[in-house]
Amino acid sequence: MIKRTLFFGNPAYLRFKDEQLVITLPEGSALPGKEQIITIPVEDIGVIVIEHPQITLTHLVLSALLENNVAIITCDSRHMPSGLLLPLEGNTTQQERFRHQINASEPLRKQLWQQTVRQKILNQAAVLKQQGGKTENMRYWADQVKSGDTENHEGRAAAYYWGELFDSSLDFRRDRDGFAPNNLLNYGYAILRATVARSLVASGMLPTFGIHHHNRYNAYCLADDMMEPYRPYVDQLVLQIIDGDEIPDELTKVHKAKLLQIPVLDVTINERRSPLMLATQQTAASLAKCFLGELRKVEFPEIN
Repeated sequence: MIKRTLFFGNPAYLRFKDEQLVITLPEGSALPGKEQIITIPVEDIGVIVIEHPQITLTHLVLSALLENNVAIITCDSRHMPSGLLLPLEGNTTQQERFRHQINASEPLRKQLWQQTVRQKILNQAAVLKQQGGKTENMRYWADQVKSGDTENHEGRAAAYYWGELFDSSLDFRRDRDGFAPNNLLNYGYAILRATVARSLVASGMLPTFGIHHHNRYNAYCLADDMMEPYRPYVDQLVLQIIDGDEIPDELTKVHKAKLLQIPVLDVTINERRSPLMLATQQTAASLAKCFLGELRKVEFPEIN
């Protein structure tokens, strides 16, 4: 089932009743002269983005959302995603899967990272080719990725990719704190990260323990690992958003509405079309089986 992504950019009061998220919009924010009340089944929700500072929600709402494995994203004063809340329990065999994940051998983690980097580079190459760029070198680098990517082909490919992806007049550099369209990419990657982390929790894994990323202050290292081959889908969407338009220094509600469609973007995985949110669930499930020794390859999407 495709879950809904909800965005709260205006004042609202959220409560839980009869398995429904009850949203009360204050007088004048929706219908002149009266409050508006909207109800949505909690089981239909996958991601919630809380942006406006005047959002009030009950503890019962938080409990119900987490029980239904909803990823809750909070935003800072710049209206950019800054926090992510996920359930601690997401799978009936969680303890067993935690143990296998934590005890995964170094060779296994390196092989999984090799697969991840290779597919990321191939997907980047596909996006660049769609833009008319030359990609023979990227496909060569993808084939040369070794266990653990010891020669850092990921970094080599990224440097070339970002240097070629956008109009040369932008003099673009990928930098989280850099100028636009970094703001569009940052927002999109935050939505993607939450979607991937949600799928990892649902598959009984700890998003903290990565196969490659290992920053001691990062609570979502595994999510950052597994989202790598999905990043080019965000890049594609950003290219569509800025195509023929002035690149925005500040994101509008229109831009955010488009980026909030990331969980339902069409992707190809196992030669079948699927919404991105369902594809991340397949990726997470296959990764769990790799840790359990039931599979040797993670299922990632492919951009053709």
